[in-house]
Order: sequence, then structure tokens, then C-alpha cells
Amino acid sequence: MRAARAGAALRGASSLGGPATCRGPHREVAVTRHGRPAYNASPGVQHLKIIILGAGRIGESVAGTLVSERNDITVIDTDAARLRELEERFELRGVVGSGIEPDVLAEAGARDADMLIACAAQDETNLVCCKVAYQTFGIPTRIARVRSNAYKEGSPLLGKEGFAVDCVICPEESLTRYIGKLVEYPEALQVREFANGLACLVAVRAVAGAPLVRHSIAELRERVPGADMRIVGIYRRLENEPDRFIVCEGPTLIEPGDEVFVLSAREHLPAVLSALHRHDPGEQSKVERIMIAGGGRVGLRLARQLIETGVKYQIKLLERSHARCVQLASELPNASVLVLHGDGTDEDLLEDEGIEGIDLFLALTSDDEDNIMASLLAKRLGAKRVLALINRRSYADLMHGTQIDIALSPAQTMLGELLAYVRQGDVQAVHSLRRGVAEALEIVARGDRKTSRVVGRKISDIELPKGAQFGLVMRGLPEMGEGALPAGTGTPTPAQVIIARGDTVIQSNDHIVIFVPRKRQLRDVEKLFRVSATFF
Repeated sequence: MRAARAGAALRGASSLGGPATCRGPHREVAVTRHGRPAYNASPGVQHLKIIILGAGRIGESVAGTLVSERNDITVIDTDAARLRELEERFELRGVVGSGIEPDVLAEAGARDADMLIACAAQDETNLVCCKVAYQTFGIPTRIARVRSNAYKEGSPLLGKEGFAVDCVICPEESLTRYIGKLVEYPEALQVREFANGLACLVAVRAVAGAPLVRHSIAELRERVPGADMRIVGIYRRLENEPDRFIVCEGPTLIEPGDEVFVLSAREHLPAVLSALHRHDPGEQSKVERIMIAGGGRVGLRLARQLIETGVKYQIKLLERSHARCVQLASELPNASVLVLHGDGTDEDLLEDEGIEGIDLFLALTSDDEDNIMASLLAKRLGAKRVLALINRRSYADLMHGTQIDIALSPAQTMLGELLAYVRQGDVQAVHSLRRGVAEALEIVARGDRKTSRVVGRKISDIELPKGAQFGLVMRGLPEMGEGALPAGTGTPTPAQVIIARGDTVIQSNDHIVIFVPRKRQLRDVEKLFRVSATFF
């Protein structure tokens, strides 16, 4: 019964719920002759009419994020009660029915929709929906959630003659790729990439005795001369109170326990982590012994990904289903992965398998409660670092400040990739931080001094919303092709990563990374980078 329940949960649309931020009742938008919000009605601002298929947790998270950005959202699902729940939480419209039926799509407004995001539980439903949306209604942009490896970007099956999918999203793939970064940089709480990995934002817990801890930001160059970085945000733990955001200025002290957000070029990340998390800067923190609880899609993907890196990890994979264990053992090389039949919450099993010597314990089952209990147990038994996969937003919030080092949401890991494609404008990437409270965005400066409020000006002369920080300037990146995904391009060369300082002058086509401590400030930042109509 236990295995059957886990499998059923895995087949469902599983993700963490999105931010519960709604549009206000009064908004000013340009309208088309149909009376609906116009697509890109004014320069730099897009109010899109988007249809989302699937009201599961992925659909909920996507809808919540897009609604908070003042898009016109309609959600299709066969579960009327689920749709009513979403309508109560967000300002959106629900349509009951199957997304592969033209009549249902028409009722959802497909005739003048700008985009379809198909994220139902079944791959075939999403693929057929995209085909119907293109062939019957001509919806310009179609995004599908597809788990199967048979449908990769560039496959002829996804072309106009096939299922007509413009972009494939796979939360499990995004999740395993993200976990791979945490394995590579074990001191980090979060690792977010910009410009295909040219620059990174990391969150790290400050440890007493590290070179920068109990020192001011102004002392950064003196204390760590080899680390070219910019500290853009600090969240400080307070007893019996929510974490407090600390604005980063020269005199700001970094205290032990602070969650520090730092931007730097990728090659400087080891020095950044050393400056905030290690007593001895020469000490190397490596992950060698890994235990994964849960041999589902995510666990299997991650094990394969770790093997493909070429690093000789010692991996143990726990799975409670005997049949699944046999399948995993046949698909994974015995020399690299030891598959064990058992439960991650079994204390005797963990002790027998040497949990006290494990560098990283990952609870990746489809059951939130099991992941939480397994992670807490592994930590108590001596695992150096533990990560729990948690779908429910309320659970993820509760885990903050506990013994669980990282509580990871499947939806939050893929939202940045999806939003980068949805916008396809001057905002190249948006990453959700601290469970959706803060954002980091990569935005392109356009125009010249006459048509832009940022180009040709020093950073010290540009006023950002309170608490927002310029982090990096990436110069010399190639222009993106029409409709191209940032993650799909090669590493740009030549390109510079410039630490943003007061005297840095922004040039046209610079990619700027900005840390925004409050999600609602994102619009103000986008507006600041908007060029006048004469530029077009």
C-alpha cells in the first residue's frame, strides 16, 4: 500500500504552490478591439493572455507567479473543486474540461490567447493540447511539460508538422540539474546561474571564524583580496521573529548565522564560499559519499547525472519497492551505485549503511512527510548535510530554521527557466529566492543616453527600489536569437563579468544582474530599464 500511494503521488502534477500574490482590483492596461489586455501594448510592458492546462501543483505555481505579474490567466482542468480553490486564491478564471477538446480551449479564450502552457500530469495530454492549440487556434507560443526523454528540444516531433511545441519544460530535469550544482558547491544553500553559467548567485550561511564573518562589507577587499564578488542581500535570524532583511552597505556587519546572497563570476565561487563558510580558506569541502532516499524519476535522474560527471562518487540509493529496486539495479552500473531495498526513515538501515559518514543525504521521494522525517533522522544520526524535496509551500516554510539544511521545491527550480521563455524580452532570467519572497533578475540595457534612463549613466546615479542592489554587469554577450532560450546557447565569448560599483557606467546591450528583496519591486525595476518609444 505504501509503495502504491507513493507511485500515485509521483504520477500526479507535483510541485510547490506559487506565491499567493494577486493583482489589485484596479489596473490600467491597453485593450484590443476584443476588450482583452493587449499583447505588448506599451514598450517594455507585456500583459499576456495565457492559458494554463492543469491545476496541479506545477500549474498552481505557474499561475500564481504569472498572475502576480498582471497577466490575464485562464486555467483548464477536469477538477472543478480544484479550479474553485485557485479562483479563490488568485485573480484568474477556471474552465472545467479536457484541454485537448477544441470547444474547451475556445471557452478558455484560445482564439486570442498569446500563450499556452500545458502542464497537466500526462505527457500525451500536453502534447496533443499544443497541437490543437496551434492547428485550430493558431496560439503563437506553446509550452509543454514533458517528462519523457523521447521529446527533447529540437526533435522533429515537436516541430510545426509534429506536436507544434515551442518549448519543453521538465521539472524533474530542472530539479536534478539544480541539485547537481548543490553537490558541486556543498556550502551553498542556493546556486542560480546567469548567462548560461558565466555568473552565479549563491546563498551561503555565514559561519563564525570565516574570513568575512564579523567584519563589515567595506572590509571585503582587504579580508579576501582574491574574491571578486558583490554581496547583495543578507537575511538575519531573530529569535521568535521572521528573518530580517538587512540592506547591504559599506558599514553592514556580517554575523554568524546570516544567510548571505553573493554575486560573482563562476570561477570565483570557491573563494566566495571560503570567505563566508570556512574557518580555513585552504580547506576543501568536497562531497564524496551520497545517499539518496527514493528511487523514483528524480532519484534515478540524479544518480545518472552524478555518474555522467565522471567524479567517483560513492552513491547509495534507497527504495522501498522491491520491484523498483530490481529495475534500478538493471539501469544503473553496479560499480557506481549501490541500490538498497529499504526505507529512508528506517533508523537501523541508515546506521547499518554508515549514515554518520555520509557527506550529503537527499530525501527525494514523492511523500513530503517521509522526506522531512528521513532528513531529520539522517541529520540526527550524523549525516553532514541533508536536503529534503518538499512540494507543499506550507511545509517548506516550516522547515526554515530546522536541522534540514535545504528544503527544495520542484516548482521553484523550474520557474526561472519558464519565466525567461515567457518574457522573451529584455528580462533574460528571473530566479525566485527564499521561497518566492525575493528575486534576482538578469535584464538587458537598451537604447542610448537619450532614450534610456540607465544607459550612459553611472550606477551611483540610478535609483533602484529600496533594498534592491546592482550586482553584476555582463558585457560582450551575443544577442539572443528570436525566441531563443538563454539556457540553450553556448557559453558566450568573449565576455566580461564586471562587479557593479558606483562608478560603473552602463552601456547599451549590457546584461545587468539585480537583486530585488521584495517580489513586488520587480515591475519598478523593469520600468526603469524601459526605453522610450522613439528607440523602436
